[in-house]
Amino acid sequence: LQEFVSISVRDPRLHKDDFWRTHVDYEIHLCVSTNSMCFRKKTSSVRRRYSEFVWLRHCLEQNALIIVLPRLPPRNPFFSMRKTEQVFQRMKGLQDFLENVVHTPLLLSDSRLHLFLQSDLSITKIERCALGKTRYTVAEAIQRSVGGCIRLEDKCVLMRFVPPKHQTKPKPNCIS
Repeated sequence: LQEFVSISVRDPRLHKDDFWRTHVDYEIHLCVSTNSMCFRKKTSSVRRRYSEFVWLRHCLEQNALIIVLPRLPPRNPFFSMRKTEQVFQRMKGLQDFLENVVHTPLLLSDSRLHLFLQSDLSITKIERCALGKTRYTVAEAIQRSVGGCIRLEDKCVLMRFVPPKHQTKPKPNCIS
């Protein structure tokens, strides 16, 4: 049986961190068919922001010195969280990045990738868990993850984005 992995980055949301700072996060939805041992859960859904993707790419770069990693959408000094077109363009770039990552077998051995995709742990906790410095294993962290719930620190959602009119339809989700 051939393994099928579907990953989508969707539902960008603008959050207010404090009086001056805001950020956008995105839902990462992962769906795996067949009995692959690469992924602990067959479906999962977590929210991540751009800086966390940058962290993930850096981690993968350290582990996979012999391959060229997919690129992230570049940091844009003129990026505006209020410009829907820019938010959706970044979202597509993040999805392209993750699609390439999950279809590169060498990268699938990094436990931080699995925690990033299938747990709601913060980056600090992912690092600690991957180093064995937590009371729970990587597998336990993934199984305990609520998967679809928003982390507690994400209480203040300012706005949800509506795709631009000419935006292509999202990929169909797998049936859970």
